[in-house]
Amino acid sequence: MEAVITVNKARARARARAKGKKRREAEPQPQPEAPQPQPADPEPQFPPNFNVSEIKNKQRRQLMYQRWRRLQRKEQLASKKKRQKERVALGDKAPPKEVPKTIENQRVYDETVVDPNDEEVAFDEATDEFSSYFSRETTPMILITTSDRPRGKTVRLCEQMSKVIPNSHVYYRRGLALKKIIPQCMARGFTDLLVINEDRKVPNGLIVSHLPNGPTAHFKMSNARLAKERKRRGKEPTKHTPEVILNNFSTRLGHSIGRMFASLFPYNPQFLGRQVATFHNQRDYIFFRFHRYVFRNEKKVGLQELGPRFTLKLRSLQKGTFDSKYGEYEWVHKRHEMDSSRRKFHL
Repeated sequence: MEAVITVNKARARARARAKGKKRREAEPQPQPEAPQPQPADPEPQFPPNFNVSEIKNKQRRQLMYQRWRRLQRKEQLASKKKRQKERVALGDKAPPKEVPKTIENQRVYDETVVDPNDEEVAFDEATDEFSSYFSRETTPMILITTSDRPRGKTVRLCEQMSKVIPNSHVYYRRGLALKKIIPQCMARGFTDLLVINEDRKVPNGLIVSHLPNGPTAHFKMSNARLAKERKRRGKEPTKHTPEVILNNFSTRLGHSIGRMFASLFPYNPQFLGRQVATFHNQRDYIFFRFHRYVFRNEKKVGLQELGPRFTLKLRSLQKGTFDSKYGEYEWVHKRHEMDSSRRKFHL
């Protein structure tokens, strides 16, 4: 009897739970409230004479500097957008764009900058050591050599330069002094001598001596890279005579250096090869590149770097052929005296 009563109570509780569940399901459930967006932290306003270096705490100083830079960028972007809208609204009546200030266009005035119409410059160029080349009386013939006991990279650089410069020959010193090499070069009809020096197995210097009467230029070489060290390089250069591009050699000294580089290559380039040797002067650093230009279609032209590449810095210009003891120097780079201003250039 007690067992029957227990079963009936259990069934009654189960029916009550089922009814309560149905009733809860029938009642409308309250919707959860959507989270309210948190207001963004307003950018702090800095006083006009704000100086972040006055904050002693390092972490606080870094945080305030980041916020200050973020605010500066926002103001610059807003100002740029405002100017663009004004230019669009004005159309053709808009004022010309401001030229950004660079070290090049803020260059210190140099009285030796060459005027193309200067009669004195034209006369000097017609009577200097390179006049026979530019009057096409001589054909360049170049001897390329190295310092004593050259290493692998210097040797490969000489071999690649012989492919860049037509009618050039590579010979190794074997302990022979330059004063003895120069008379032999003149006896064999060479017009220029190139000497690539090295230090710790890395090319670090270049001497260019024009024969037979000079001048001789000494350059510091840096960032020398061979063709195989380039990731994207073209095929091997052909035997065509390349075109020569000389950029930004504007002073009397720069003209002399530019004419020296030009006299290394034959006067008439072969445009069929589409090869270009470039000497680009920027802030008295001369960047050498060797490219081939490729016509992709009627409007697009691509460049393939054939290598090698390096950077030159003029150290001295000497009259006559190489003579380190009794030579007369036209120009010598004195770093502490000449490099006092970043806006003063000599080439």
